Amino acid sequence: MPGRGSTGAVHLTDQDDGRTIVLPLVPARPRTQPRFRSGRNPRPRRSVRALALVLIALGALALADAVVTLVWQEPISALYTKFRQDDLRGALAREERAPATPGERHVLGRLPTPAQRIAFLASDLERKTHDGGAVGRIVVPRIGANFVVVKGTSASDLESGPGIYPATTFPGLPGTTAIAGHRTTYLAPFRHIDALRPGNHILLQMPYARFTYTVVASRVVAPTDVQAAISKVGYSRLVLSACTPLFSAAKRLLVFARLQRAELAGALNPLTTSARTPRAGARNRRARA
Repeated sequence: MPGRGSTGAVHLTDQDDGRTIVLPLVPARPRTQPRFRSGRNPRPRRSVRALALVLIALGALALADAVVTLVWQEPISALYTKFRQDDLRGALAREERAPATPGERHVLGRLPTPAQRIAFLASDLERKTHDGGAVGRIVVPRIGANFVVVKGTSASDLESGPGIYPATTFPGLPGTTAIAGHRTTYLAPFRHIDALRPGNHILLQMPYARFTYTVVASRVVAPTDVQAAISKVGYSRLVLSACTPLFSAAKRLLVFARLQRAELAGALNPLTTSARTPRAGARNRRARA
């Protein structure tokens, strides 16, 4: 007779001779998840695939950035400087609208010539402006450049726009005004100054006066030859400075321009407007810095 013991076995009893046969029960195997033929976890493979896609995307972006920089300028730094230039335009507009203080009016009233008044206002703006602050605007029609100029030429200053060398003077003061700018990054304000030729005009619009310069020459010098850019000559001049060739800091390209005309401007009316030099007439009556 078949029976089941407590040990989980089947007991069979032979009715003829009374023998008992014990058949152990084999437990059923628990069901398991189907295994992949490779026997490996698929997650590492998916991670490698995702990483590969990310690297491909980054490579494509880097290539696009290089192409844009080559044919135009570096786009990421250009976006940063675009925002900085917008802020500087607002600051410059406020400076241009600011009325003269009583002290300034008193001094200006005692200065007999427009050139002396311009020199006083230039010195005053240079003194009160902090490094990186907006001081004017440079316009170069030949190359389509129009940028706010800042005080200083440190790395952070030039990230905002072209900057006036600290070792030189503001326009309207005797001597040389030297302005440095980038050619491939941070809006590349001086990218095309190599296209300037003798006779081209460069305009500096300061809050106190408008200056017109005429290009007379250009020169490539070593980066260590700072004196070539900042030295004084026998007339008031402007020097534009930038690295050359493109994508290299091996040399410096200098463009030299001579001051042709300086005219009082700004929010100093009626004091300065009555003394503004005429656009036409005898040249010897025009204010020269």
